[in-house]
Amino acid sequence: MSTEVRVPALPESVSDATVLTWHKQSGDAVKEGESLVELETDKVVLEVPAPKDGVMGEIKSSEGEVVQAEDILALIEAGSAKAPGKSKKQTPAKKSPEPAPEPKAEPKPPSPSGKKDKPKSAEPLVTPSARRLVSEMELDPHEIPGTGRDGRIQKSDVLAFLDNRESAPEYAVPADVETMLPAQPIPRLSGEAGRPEQRVPMTRLRARIAERLVQAQQHAAMLTTFNEVNLKAVMELRTKYKDEFEQRHGVRLGFMSFFVKAAVEALQRFPVVNASVDGSDIIYHGYYDIGIAVSSPRGLVVPILRNCDQLSMADIEQGISDFGKKSKDGSLSYEELTGGTFSITNGGVFGSLVSTPILNPPQSAILGMHKIQERPIVEDGQIVAAPMMYLALTYDHRIVDGREAVQFLVTIKEALEEPARLLLRV
Repeated sequence: MSTEVRVPALPESVSDATVLTWHKQSGDAVKEGESLVELETDKVVLEVPAPKDGVMGEIKSSEGEVVQAEDILALIEAGSAKAPGKSKKQTPAKKSPEPAPEPKAEPKPPSPSGKKDKPKSAEPLVTPSARRLVSEMELDPHEIPGTGRDGRIQKSDVLAFLDNRESAPEYAVPADVETMLPAQPIPRLSGEAGRPEQRVPMTRLRARIAERLVQAQQHAAMLTTFNEVNLKAVMELRTKYKDEFEQRHGVRLGFMSFFVKAAVEALQRFPVVNASVDGSDIIYHGYYDIGIAVSSPRGLVVPILRNCDQLSMADIEQGISDFGKKSKDGSLSYEELTGGTFSITNGGVFGSLVSTPILNPPQSAILGMHKIQERPIVEDGQIVAAPMMYLALTYDHRIVDGREAVQFLVTIKEALEEPARLLLRV
């Protein structure tokens, strides 16, 4: 009896998905809960598990095909796969007794190192981003220790494996440009050598990002205002309490929690910055769901921290840490990527000194953080060096006036330069 493997229910905002990678082929044995295929949507990669034990039957949706909810992806047949050892013994006997050299040649391929002879009991659990890296680097996932849940191999595990093995320098410093390119054939300019080109389709996430960025530029009157903040007080506070904070809460005290708390304070004072435009209406939100821009292997994603006004700094740091881990292994859910009333992006982690962030529709504002750099400033008539950061606020000028945007950014600046304001609400 056959069991159908169907596309799982998709959220209302997602109409279809693309079959990304099949992990099983027809005739392979499968176990209940084992990942069969990855589906790529506009926001996340979904893993479809096997509904029961059995043998992989007909695959009805090939890689690259667009599918919708409840479409049949494949069939699972009852029974178990044939043991590979038996099939090898039977094949030479059935064909002919004459080609005797072929069976004798089989013992020769296994290398004396023992690597290929080592039995592999079960396929290791590998996250989507790690699986792609394993494929690109032609690695054996059985040799990579996984540190994720249930021993799952994450992208960080693959990178650590590459760093630790003896041949890692080959990947750190490629001998030539072509070692950085995919293994598949690369079209070259006709008549010219050494000028490789490759045309690849955008991933669904990248296409969605492009669509939303163009949408933001076409439908919002974006304007950016700048300021700078002296982070000396925040850095001293962090240095003084970071060890005790980590011991008590089990998470590092970073800078982002200070910025989230300062943003919430500013949003409460200027509610229009927390609002959004819906046609000819303005929707004022009485909650503070802040999107934290995170770079992932598939592109930029913005998971949402809900009800930030009710979260402690430890809750905020833990939430951001979880987002970072999930973005690397591709396990962010739809719920974590949906909604949001305001966003924060930190280009400083990549060395950006100043930039103009772009809105995340339908939000009306986004705060851009940048690199912390010691610069000379004047304090009490004296020139001193201080850890300074440029701040940028991009806002929708249709509903946010320049006065409100400037005062909003000044509120964040004051809260960070005097963190006691966050406690006293002044």
